Amino acid sequence: MHAQIVLFDGFDLLDVIAPYEVLYAGGAASDGAVDVELVSAEGRREVVSGTGGVTLWATAALDPERAGLVVVPGAAGRVGTPGEAPDGDAGARTPDEFLSVLLGRAVQTGLPSLLKAAMDRPGLTVATVCGGSLLLGLAGLLKGRRATTHHLALETLAETGAQVVPARVVDDGDLVTGGGVTSGLDLGLYLLEREVGPKIARAVEELFAYERRGVVWRDRGPAPSAP
Repeated sequence: MHAQIVLFDGFDLLDVIAPYEVLYAGGAASDGAVDVELVSAEGRREVVSGTGGVTLWATAALDPERAGLVVVPGAAGRVGTPGEAPDGDAGARTPDEFLSVLLGRAVQTGLPSLLKAAMDRPGLTVATVCGGSLLLGLAGLLKGRRATTHHLALETLAETGAQVVPARVVDDGDLVTGGGVTSGLDLGLYLLEREVGPKIARAVEELFAYERRGVVWRDRGPAPSAP
């Protein structure tokens, strides 16, 4: 399985690093059954994160024809330039409003068309961490799809037309979404289990000394009775 993790200006660093390390370790544990690279819509370039200006290098362009898995992170940081109060009164705005503005900038690039191509391609799985699902939603790609995001942005995600499920990881077939930023570990491990098998996922879980949290939500089984 060839995995591509998308970088865009202002991406959240942990949203990228957590699944990258899990998938990379899964490749090592499975003798190369998984390989992973960092990509951008524009191709090979240095990309600045929203986390203190730390940069990562995209080694190639996002290519839905090559990838079997595309992982989309969320954003981090403040709107505006350093030292500038974004849009006037910063204190009057909520964290999910900052997130929407930052992700909205990514939506104005060539990224949405590539993500749509990825979601339209049979056999390709698109996964998101934290605000990555909100980026898809803002691009109009989640209407009617079950998804989750950071708990502070669930209402905003619902406004994009997604069917919000407040779970840590939500499996909607060829779309798998993770909640808050640390859910990237759980998402990566679940994807390894789903795509490569539980033995590899368990080996990586043990290597990382990390136990997955929560139940992965899938549309199976009876609905719970009302309290």
